[in-house]
Parts: sequence; structure tokens; C-alpha cells
Amino acid sequence: MYSRNIKQTTLLNLKTKKNMKKNMGSTDKIIRVLIAVVIAILFFTNVISGTLGIVLLVLAGVFVLTSLISFCPLYTLFGINTCPKDK
Repeated sequence: MYSRNIKQTTLLNLKTKKNMKKNMGSTDKIIRVLIAVVIAILFFTNVISGTLGIVLLVLAGVFVLTSLISFCPLYTLFGINTCPKDK
């Protein structure tokens, strides 16, 4: 029973990776990382704090993560692709 669940999870992960095509260009990734760095600096210098600070810090983490994998799920929903077209 346990090994069957692992096989199903692995198959699901493989199917999901096929759908995760890059949809972020390098400029988009750089801007996201810069915004994340600014948010982190503002948070750790106590310029922003409390609930707003935590929410923005989580958003900064999402920006960094999506930049690292070059994929933004929201871009997929809205049909946006900032990746350069292949020749």
C-alpha cells in the first residue's frame, strides 16, 4: 500500500514537471530578486514590521523561488510569457 502511494506521487510529479515550462525571462527574474532583496532589507531593518512585514517577506520568498525555477503559476493563468522566443 505504501509503495503504491509513492509510485502515484512520483507519476504525478513527473506529469506536473512537463507542464512547468519556463515562462520568465532574465529581466523579469532580476526584477523579482531585486524586489525581494529590498523587502528583506526593509523587514530586517524594522522599516516594515508586523503582519504587513511578514506577508511581504513571504511574497519576497515566492519571488525568489519563482525566479530560481523560471516559472510563475500566475503567468500561466493569465497567458503571460516573458521568456525569449526560441529561433
